[in-house]
Amino acid sequence: MAITTTTRPADYTARHLQVLEGLEAVRKRPGMYIGTTDTRGLMHCLWEIIDNAVDEALADRGDHVTVSLHADGSVSVADRGAGIPVDIEPRTGLTGVEVVFTKLHAGGKFGGGSYTASGGLHGVGASVVNALSSRLDVEVDRGGKTYAMSFRRGEPGVFVDGSDGPSPDSTFEPYTDTSELRVVGKTKRGVTGTRIRYWADRQIFLKTAGFDYDSLITRARQTSFLIPGLTLVIRDERGLAGTEGESGPHEEVFQHDGGIGEFAEFLATDPALTDVWRLQGSGSFTETVPVLDSKGHMSPTEVERECEVDIAVRWGNGYDTHVRSFVNIISTPKGGTHASGFEQSLMKVFRKQLEVNARRLKVGGDKVEKDDILAGLTAVVTVRLAEPQFEGQTKEVLGTSAVRQIVSKVVEGELTARLTSTKRDDKAQSAQLLEKVVAEMKSRISARLHKETQRRKTALESSSLPGKLKDCRSSDPARTELFIVEGDSALGTAKDARSSDFQALLPIRGKILNVQKASVGDMLKNAECAAIIQVVGAGSGRSFDVDMARYGKVILMTDADVDGAHIRTLLLTLFFRYMRPLVEAGRVYAAVPPLHRIETAASGRSKGELIYTYSEQEMRRTVAALQKKGRTIKQPMQRYKGLGEMDAHQLAETTMDPRHRTLRRVTMADAEAAERVFDLLMGSDVAPRKEFIVSSAGELDRERIDA
Repeated sequence: MAITTTTRPADYTARHLQVLEGLEAVRKRPGMYIGTTDTRGLMHCLWEIIDNAVDEALADRGDHVTVSLHADGSVSVADRGAGIPVDIEPRTGLTGVEVVFTKLHAGGKFGGGSYTASGGLHGVGASVVNALSSRLDVEVDRGGKTYAMSFRRGEPGVFVDGSDGPSPDSTFEPYTDTSELRVVGKTKRGVTGTRIRYWADRQIFLKTAGFDYDSLITRARQTSFLIPGLTLVIRDERGLAGTEGESGPHEEVFQHDGGIGEFAEFLATDPALTDVWRLQGSGSFTETVPVLDSKGHMSPTEVERECEVDIAVRWGNGYDTHVRSFVNIISTPKGGTHASGFEQSLMKVFRKQLEVNARRLKVGGDKVEKDDILAGLTAVVTVRLAEPQFEGQTKEVLGTSAVRQIVSKVVEGELTARLTSTKRDDKAQSAQLLEKVVAEMKSRISARLHKETQRRKTALESSSLPGKLKDCRSSDPARTELFIVEGDSALGTAKDARSSDFQALLPIRGKILNVQKASVGDMLKNAECAAIIQVVGAGSGRSFDVDMARYGKVILMTDADVDGAHIRTLLLTLFFRYMRPLVEAGRVYAAVPPLHRIETAASGRSKGELIYTYSEQEMRRTVAALQKKGRTIKQPMQRYKGLGEMDAHQLAETTMDPRHRTLRRVTMADAEAAERVFDLLMGSDVAPRKEFIVSSAGELDRERIDA
């Protein structure tokens, strides 16, 4: 039995209070500084060191950072910046290196003029990493010399390493009276920089915590976009199984000179509707901050701050939204005042422009909402300012309130200028963008109205569905099937071949609109596309709700020729672009009709039989096998040019009857790869498609051409 003891109020005195000195507090409550002690916390420590190195590039004092993951579990970060100060800090009597790594809230980013914008702000990053490391070694190149200092769980001293190299298990001799910043070498004149190598303390971090290489690559790539000209080298020496560095050290180098405009292009996954627009500007604000005076006292002082805004926006034909926000070089995944100012201004600008162009765009009395504007948007929002206020050490949310108004003002002015520009390209792109926003708004309203009605219409209301739809009697999506058939002739045969209990038919005329090139508005105006979306009954684009689909399976039934393949591709493009969740759920299929019908004559005891084949190769193999058995084949063999040439019982047996048919399921194994292929084959950019056709011509099997 467990016994719990409590202290009575009278016995609770000051002696029961604990005062944690220096880095003790970090080791006692690591979650307060790094969030967690799993992989995320381990990576946060690495971000702190990397951000300090990148701050040198942000201050134009370096252009190269190397991060190495070593086989012994340690990680090192090297930069070519100014180097940590090695002289004595007058208030503590310690060297700058020891102050940075052992004192909380100590650093050069508290308004001393060394950094106008930086990722490190609170002066706890390096010291927290040191406190949570079983060993940390730092080397600094300054003034023609290389200085070194080592720490064990935050305590300075010297490790006595053996022939196996540096290790946290080596004998450690702490400094007793005074610390020493050792001189361990010489450097060329003008060479400066800092190298830090540390081993995370396994007494603090979970055993399962490890460095995430993919996250490191993603962070390095985005940082190289944010600071044009900066070179970031990521080196993996761990040799982990299943990684690219399994067989030896693996290195990736990142350098992008195009800045956030290039970043927006990289993030975008859909065909472009507009170019990348840069919205740039700045603003100033005043805030009261405590400043250390000459006597060592903190006194409130009004400080004038400058906030630089640089935003890259680009709209595409899709409906997914990618918005990344940054303060200096720090990613703010949960947004903050800069992100809210950006979205607030977007709403204001677009509502005004739609009001001005209401008659041309046929807006009516509907109001545009944020999601209508964000559909297809890729944006990188960056602001740079000194000493931004974050909510917590993990810096996921910007809290500086004045930034909201500055960002909003810049976006409003710059975006309005773009949307009202008289330049031919800008004018055309602005018109397409406003049409897309209106189409998204109407699609959302239509989807909402649809959800408010019953899934199935009664007989009285059925007139709202296209008249050419031959619906089924069942209303259970688990067993119903919608066949989209090519042409009226195929519809006539399919109508007799189907099971009207659970199989519905929707005919389409020839080749539908190529929606990869067309705008959302053109797609909704197209009778065939609109009919398909209406019959499926689950909306389109961002508002598509797969649970509202009226049929469990959608089966594309086209002729087994080149035209049929083209029509099927166009239909798949429509489903991929505007009803993607249906494809992702594995509910879109392609029917597999036969190409040939082989009839054998009766011979002896063998009865005549009908055999269907689905390719030229299969037909030849079948004919050869029958001739080998001595069977007589009635001539001529029938080759189906289209579904309309088949009798109803033949179509049912080969293509529609679930007991005998073959269906080819359309999958989404790799959405991004599929997006690229659709764009190549069906997009508006002709040059890559021409290059593909020319380069692939040699691989074409001429016998497969249906001519």
